[in-house]
Amino acid sequence: MRKNNRIPLSPCLRRFRFYFDLLGRTTKDYLFFTDLQENLVMVSPNMVNDFDLPGEIMYDFDTYWLPLVHPEERGPYQASISKTFASQGPCEHNMEYRVKNRKGEYAWISCRGRVGLDRDGKPSMFVGTMSRMAQRNQADEVTGLLNKYQFEHAVKLALAQYRATGEGGAIMVLGLDNFKIINETYNRMTGDMVLRRVADLLANVIPPPLTLFKLDGDEYAFIYPGGTTEDVAEIFASVQSALSRPQDIDGHQYFCTASCGTVFYPESGKDYLVLHKHAEAAMDIAKREGKNRNVLFSKEQYNRWVRSISMRDSIWESVENGCVGFSLFFQPQVSAEEQKLIGAEALLRWKNPKGRMVAPMEFIPILEETKLIIPVGKWIVEEAVKVCKKWRRYVPDFRVSINMSYEQIKDLSFKDFVAECLERYDMPPESIILELTESKIVADWSFINKQFDAFRSQGIAIAMDDFGTGYSSLASLKNLSCDIVKIDREFVKKILENDFDRRLVQYVVDLCHSIGIYCCIEGVEEEAEYELLTKECKADAIQGYLFGHPESVADFEEKFLLGNSGD
Repeated sequence: MRKNNRIPLSPCLRRFRFYFDLLGRTTKDYLFFTDLQENLVMVSPNMVNDFDLPGEIMYDFDTYWLPLVHPEERGPYQASISKTFASQGPCEHNMEYRVKNRKGEYAWISCRGRVGLDRDGKPSMFVGTMSRMAQRNQADEVTGLLNKYQFEHAVKLALAQYRATGEGGAIMVLGLDNFKIINETYNRMTGDMVLRRVADLLANVIPPPLTLFKLDGDEYAFIYPGGTTEDVAEIFASVQSALSRPQDIDGHQYFCTASCGTVFYPESGKDYLVLHKHAEAAMDIAKREGKNRNVLFSKEQYNRWVRSISMRDSIWESVENGCVGFSLFFQPQVSAEEQKLIGAEALLRWKNPKGRMVAPMEFIPILEETKLIIPVGKWIVEEAVKVCKKWRRYVPDFRVSINMSYEQIKDLSFKDFVAECLERYDMPPESIILELTESKIVADWSFINKQFDAFRSQGIAIAMDDFGTGYSSLASLKNLSCDIVKIDREFVKKILENDFDRRLVQYVVDLCHSIGIYCCIEGVEEEAEYELLTKECKADAIQGYLFGHPESVADFEEKFLLGNSGD
């Protein structure tokens, strides 16, 4: 019902009131006219009748309007309005979004508004119309499946059915794995054909009563009223089978698996937004845990996922602020026979904004996933070179080992950065060693060796880290062009009790020596291990708790340098 809130018109609104009322009698659209100087808005009577507004004249319109905008569109609406008002010239706001009417239902409207300037060129008014949309387009343009708006409607109907009958069910959201590669390798037209083919495959394996929906991007979804854990597992097994065979489209062969997140209602939520959010989170977890799998939503997993997302944001902020919160710890390396300090491995550490030290196994995968390892890796190199220069005053031949990810190898600017960094600090190339963890190596040996050979031609040594922990250690040794092999703790921890392990380490060291490769044994913790590795296995260098834990720069100096220098 129309309200009269008796707010007086500003001179600007009074001047245009006659034309505003006249125009309102000629259209069913909603009209609005805003005096930006006074922050006063005038709306047509039908807008007051249809929506919960205090009257035709209001101060600060968004105080009343924004709560009515659907939560999913609220952010984009605010961004569009802010951009429109911040413009220095005439600017148009053009957007479709949902608004809650007096019945409590969300209705689609199409809004177009334009900012007008006064004689001085300053924004003075914002005027426009809102049109009611009979319905949002129901079908996805690419696949022809019902779209995300129809999916939302269907979920709400399923929840209503639960409230009426007590029958819950499952919601499954599937996302294609590595679909971006298809678009990048071929083109978007081929990508669209893949989406259509996948839609057909999924529709054929989903039980007939169920409806397949197409969400944004490469995501699909369906609702399974009454669905159980066993039903979900059976359906996803069928999905895996359908997507397990390479497909041919327009002469292009592609292979595309899917990851899935499943939520059960009402256990995982009684509201569409909550259920959708939880299903998306479960699907994201499935992708992070190896892809081509289905993850059932759980509160514990979700809390870890939220923490990971929060950590990702904090890491971004740390990197943008010059790697604040990051630091390097150093673990000593000694010559095997003399137990003389010869170098140290630089190990990355990070404190979150609350000052808590976060485990490397938590934050390093995030650095690699987000490619932030590239700028952080350069920061590591610079810090390590600076520290090495300082410590060479105590140990002239001191060398620092720096871990290097596969993402850094692919970054062709990294090689030049390392060379420039050494030159900037007047350090010889033999002062650093670049270590690549074997598990990060992919099949492109020729590319990797080309990059490594470029480093080696500069005089920088290359080490294969964690030898013995992967599935193809000997293959890596055969294919990888390296100077040093670091044998992992897992390879040697039973060396005292197992004759086979002792002989295996001995043979690996002998093999490395026969082809001119230097061997460093990691994770040495006991004196007896050290004696065996040195006397029988003939290791060249040792790294492990027996000789020192990772330490901060100050503590490393105090324990391993100043105490031995006589200073």
